[in-house]
Amino acid sequence: MSTHASSDTSLEMPEPGTIDMKLEVVTLPVTDVDRAKRFYQNLGWRTDADIVRGDAFRVVQLTPPHSACSIAFGTGLTTGEPGSVQRLLLIVADIDAARADLISRGVDVSELFHLAGGRVPGPDPEGRSYQTYAAFSDPDGNGWLLQEIKTRLPGREWEG
Repeated sequence: MSTHASSDTSLEMPEPGTIDMKLEVVTLPVTDVDRAKRFYQNLGWRTDADIVRGDAFRVVQLTPPHSACSIAFGTGLTTGEPGSVQRLLLIVADIDAARADLISRGVDVSELFHLAGGRVPGPDPEGRSYQTYAAFSDPDGNGWLLQEIKTRLPGREWEG
């Protein structure tokens, strides 16, 4: 694994990879596995696994509705500090409906905001995709953003 920062300033883009690689699972550090499991289940996320191997290993995996990527947490999985994972993005087509759903499930969700040199209250004034957000955290402080995308930008989806 290389940690070398490239100094290449070429504008030429490399060819896309030819081997399918899919981000499947993101591991979150949590303090209480059962509390985290209840929180994410309460969001309506599917429980894919809860595997225990002795006292030193447990993995719980959950998937948001219709997502290709899951989260995992447990015992013996990561040395990360609970609450240290930030800016996990949940893409939604209707941010008002998604925010209302989370609130109905007891989640403390921020008001809508957009970015214009920092967080600015309210939705994007032009209603553009990728521009309106709301934030919430899990019980350990791992940070999530709802991001509204109504129409993807060209080149933001794999072909074939």
